[in-house]
Amino acid sequence: MRAATTHLRSTCPILAAHIKRVGPCRLEVEQDRDPYQALVSAIAYQQLHGNAARAILGRFVALHPDSPFPTPQQVLSTSDAAMRACGFSANKTLAIRDIAAKAAEGVVPTRRAATRLSDAALIERLTTIRGVGRWTVEMLLIFTLGRKDILPVDDFGVREGYRLLYDLQAQPKPREMAALGEAWAPYRSFASWYLWRAADAGKTVKQPG
Repeated sequence: MRAATTHLRSTCPILAAHIKRVGPCRLEVEQDRDPYQALVSAIAYQQLHGNAARAILGRFVALHPDSPFPTPQQVLSTSDAAMRACGFSANKTLAIRDIAAKAAEGVVPTRRAATRLSDAALIERLTTIRGVGRWTVEMLLIFTLGRKDILPVDDFGVREGYRLLYDLQAQPKPREMAALGEAWAPYRSFASWYLWRAADAGKTVKQPG
């Protein structure tokens, strides 16, 4: 963490000042979650408020009280009606079933197997799954697998944080964001965290009072 912060501060005085204001990076990695569980949870949270998604996910987990989290085999044996009763849409039900099927086939690796795969290999492999896009895999890489050099250039918060931090009229386009972020390698995940904090600060400033 210290090496990452030192490197990021050396790339630009504006970013250095922002890091000083925010303080140490507090990026947390979910050490007890495997890629399969992370992907299913990501689908549950898509396009929903956090509280609603947590309630749906809680009902889903409760379908199989004998497991900490429903296994791929349990998901595949669960009826569509039961999945819909949890609150999943038809599309989300199909996506979760595909994740479960791919996990059973070994396409979705275990946490241990994922350590042997590169970022690019995991992105290519997991985006073949229904409902799983590049951004979803990038979030998995950062917050589940703890990969240090991920810059999700399609993420609104990352680009908005950059716009606010550098006082730009418009957000950089994804390709431009990728080029700008090259200076932060090999610690782009930490740079993303600081850009999210800049975006959060912008929301706070805009609120009345």
